[in-house]
Amino acid sequence: MEKIHATTVLGVLHNGTVSLGADGQATMGNTVAKSNVKKIRTLMGGKILVGFAGSTADAFTLLERFEEKLNAYGGNMKRAAIELAKDWRTDRYLRKLEAMMITANKDEILVISGTGDVLEPENGIAAIGSGGNFALSAAQALKKHATHLSAEEMVREGLTVAADLCIYTNHNLVIEKVVQ
Repeated sequence: MEKIHATTVLGVLHNGTVSLGADGQATMGNTVAKSNVKKIRTLMGGKILVGFAGSTADAFTLLERFEEKLNAYGGNMKRAAIELAKDWRTDRYLRKLEAMMITANKDEILVISGTGDVLEPENGIAAIGSGGNFALSAAQALKKHATHLSAEEMVREGLTVAADLCIYTNHNLVIEKVVQ
């Protein structure tokens, strides 16, 4: 059986607010398996957002582990991300998981990968998934040339561009804002 995967997740930190969004498409091979998947989760009462791309079951496994790390480290997102990345890289079971995550709080956005990377984008924009580069490019242009837009509007427009260009991304968007 083929794995369900492919998506676009985009996070933007702009003018003191953070939004994270994703499309709703899950793809199995070259077929749309579901069009309204929710790939954004709120944790810690909405103070932390998590978006995932990749195999759905793998992403949920990582989400559970991340939430455990958040609880173990008192809600410290960066520390939880680093500890998850260490486990992901060294644990024989976790190493086989095929997913990526973006986490965000009011101050920062992080990309966590299975290679042990925890990356904090220098421009406050992060994107993952099959349409990630399309969404990232659009959001960078908006942040540079349309500074009057909110973080949420930039995420919406970036994901819309990705959905227009990437066959694995649809227009069923879920966008969340970090609770201040």
